[in-house]
Amino acid sequence: MNKFILGCYILLLVGLEGRAQTGDRYWIEFTDKSGTPFRLDQPGAFLSARSIERRQKQGIAIDSSDLPVNPTYLEGLRLAGAVVRHTSKWLNGATIEAPDAPTLARVQDLPFVRSTRKNGRSAHHNEHPRPSKLAWNGLQEGVPRLSADSGQYGAGWEQLALHKGEWLHNRGFRGEGVWIAVFDAGFVEMDRLSCFDSLRLGNRIADTWDFVDLSPNPFGFDAHGTYVMGCLAAWWPGRLVGTAPGATYLLYRTENNVGGSENQIEEDNWVAAAERADSAGADVFNTSLAYSTFDDPLMDHSYNDMDGQTARITRGSDFAASKGILVVASAGNYGNSAWRYIAAPADGDSVLAVGAVARNRNRVAFSSQGPTADGRIKPNVMAVGSGAASCDLTGQDVAYVSGTSFSGPIMAGLAACLWQSRPHARSMHVFKALEMSADRSASPDTFFGHGIPDVSRAWKMLPSATTNQPSVALVYPNPCTEEVVVEFPWNGIDQNDHLAAFDVMGRVCNHFRYTAQFFPNEQRVSIFIEFDPNMRAGLYVFNWTTSDAGQSFRIIKN
Repeated sequence: MNKFILGCYILLLVGLEGRAQTGDRYWIEFTDKSGTPFRLDQPGAFLSARSIERRQKQGIAIDSSDLPVNPTYLEGLRLAGAVVRHTSKWLNGATIEAPDAPTLARVQDLPFVRSTRKNGRSAHHNEHPRPSKLAWNGLQEGVPRLSADSGQYGAGWEQLALHKGEWLHNRGFRGEGVWIAVFDAGFVEMDRLSCFDSLRLGNRIADTWDFVDLSPNPFGFDAHGTYVMGCLAAWWPGRLVGTAPGATYLLYRTENNVGGSENQIEEDNWVAAAERADSAGADVFNTSLAYSTFDDPLMDHSYNDMDGQTARITRGSDFAASKGILVVASAGNYGNSAWRYIAAPADGDSVLAVGAVARNRNRVAFSSQGPTADGRIKPNVMAVGSGAASCDLTGQDVAYVSGTSFSGPIMAGLAACLWQSRPHARSMHVFKALEMSADRSASPDTFFGHGIPDVSRAWKMLPSATTNQPSVALVYPNPCTEEVVVEFPWNGIDQNDHLAAFDVMGRVCNHFRYTAQFFPNEQRVSIFIEFDPNMRAGLYVFNWTTSDAGQSFRIIKN
């Protein structure tokens, strides 16, 4: 048994220990990772070869956040009488069950415990359930009329063609070799529906785990994840084809929707699942969950918490992105409610939040809007979320479902195909190319974000296999307010750089400063530009030159 498998097995035993318990649950944050037996120079003990390779391809160093929590601390929690359900190396903590107040007091007195916070209620104590965090509005009656161009895609044609996804599919890019982790409330019937036969026959379900009931079987409890997978992975030629039917999938149940319960432990389930997916080697995450309120109002998130750094699921999402994973999240269905805003983890600055449009490109009223509490544009992009085509649970027909729960996976599948077509790209290149290719990228707003991406345009913006570079400058965010990042090819001959800016009248503008970072091994340069308050809003043309090369690009300053 290799060290990676052994490490996973040990963590599995940690989780199974808590199955028989019904005490209240708490998030425990540790003070440090001092004394851990794991070492950064031996990552194979806690990361798979795929996970290590993803980091290496994107120039991401393995750091202390990758190290598992200190096993000695976990043993200390057990000796205090707590039961450890699961852990988080990124947030350096654990979720425990404490059967009584004396146990919790002993845990709080441990020298390595920084803080404790209740994140779940005792079993069967759900007197006042809050609205479900599943970002969907149920099944939609009526079957849309199929286009004459639908062909083998059947009912899935319009939600793919809206983004010119067939352009990638026709070139052989259907997600093969890309691993997508899906976090949901359950996958009822998915293990028997014929539209997923190709997944089973091709052994393309790489991992499964139920983080709610601590079981390897997520194929129960809720069908929401099945509908999500229909948008992603269905292969039913002539009836329904998903956006990434060739990808490999990891299926995780993190949301407990039984009885409509909502507890913050579900965010911690998600983080634990995200770490497992990262360690296994996932490339893309899809999560159709949006958290703001819970059964216990004391756990609720306020709008001020939607700042990209407060909710634990958001912090976990940004950690995942820092490991080279493309994190795609549904924006939420609060657009026509009193809340109306996006919810965690869609507020993450490295999370691609997807809102909902109808097939006619119009925004759907329920689609959550931005901005984030710190003023960033959300959602990032839009996809079909009204009457999206998925598989019917009987296996006999197509189901039509509504919610940003389905615009998210439609986009995640397209992103996987796009990344497959440009394997030298980094995750944030794919993220920004999707934004920049969208139909409102020149003037994004808090309802549509950057709009509806065109993956045939996004493909042209990403590094090719021959140059390992974007074929055009990547500028993000654009439009911008105070700062912007620009990336483009550089051959590494010299670094005598100069950046000049001109307004639409051709006048020189000097109200900015910049730093250039050169990456000779990757043959690229990144320029970070900061604008001062005296620089007027408008369109500017920037020219970057060295003694041997040059680039021009446009920036819109708000």
